[in-house]
Amino acid sequence: MQIKLAESYGFCFGVKRAIKIAENTQNASTIGPLIHNNEEINRLRENFNVKTLHDISEAKGVDKAIIRTHGIPKKDLEKLVNSNVEVINATCPYVTKPQEICEKMSQEGYEIVIFGDANHPEVKGVESYAIHGAFVVQSIDELEQIVFKKGKIAVVSQTTRKVSEFLEITSHLITHYKEVRVFNTICNATFENQDAARKLAKEADVVIVIGGKNSSNTKQLHSICKEYCPDSFLVESEKDLDPSWFNGKMLCGVTAGASTPDWIIQKIIEKISEIKV
Repeated sequence: MQIKLAESYGFCFGVKRAIKIAENTQNASTIGPLIHNNEEINRLRENFNVKTLHDISEAKGVDKAIIRTHGIPKKDLEKLVNSNVEVINATCPYVTKPQEICEKMSQEGYEIVIFGDANHPEVKGVESYAIHGAFVVQSIDELEQIVFKKGKIAVVSQTTRKVSEFLEITSHLITHYKEVRVFNTICNATFENQDAARKLAKEADVVIVIGGKNSSNTKQLHSICKEYCPDSFLVESEKDLDPSWFNGKMLCGVTAGASTPDWIIQKIIEKISEIKV
């Protein structure tokens, strides 16, 4: 069985930046998991003494607090900055952008629509910058339940969503409302990884998607791969691999989410190579 890697996969700019910040800021604590990858979080804790706090209520007595790549709500950030804690902001610049857009557009009287998962930490952070709140939706059905009072709408996306689904949301808004400002805040790495995953899944007969099971961008990659290759599986480590997945397969495609380091990808590829097909 041949093993083929996607043309674009793994660590994105924002994650690389956050990891480097954490490694250079030893004996610190992150507000929430720095990235959505438990294996890498464990490595940072064991090798650099970077601990993970659930929220800012646990930051009392902490010397250094690192803001996660997904960002945190605006009020929480302000509280930390005004405390005695040294704050190191590792929020991805691609996440900072929709935060700034929501704040600016709401100041200008626009109602804010965020395409994304309301429970995702990135979306919670972005939403907090909308002065009068925001509508968070994942489908046109949810969008149709909203009563817009001003008729001026600004829409942004969670950075790791599918482009095709964002287009559905924006097309619906544009055809139903007079003034709609669309800001494409899906990051470049998401575009590239999704396109590469789609291309790989079309030719492979089994695909392994590597990443945290709570990672939005990894789940999106898995969803795309399953559209074209039904035997697509999401794994966090080599322990999740099932030898039966590879029975009778000729080409195994491998891709990885933006929070997946190379050392995990390599371990999984080595394990797949050992499996007797």
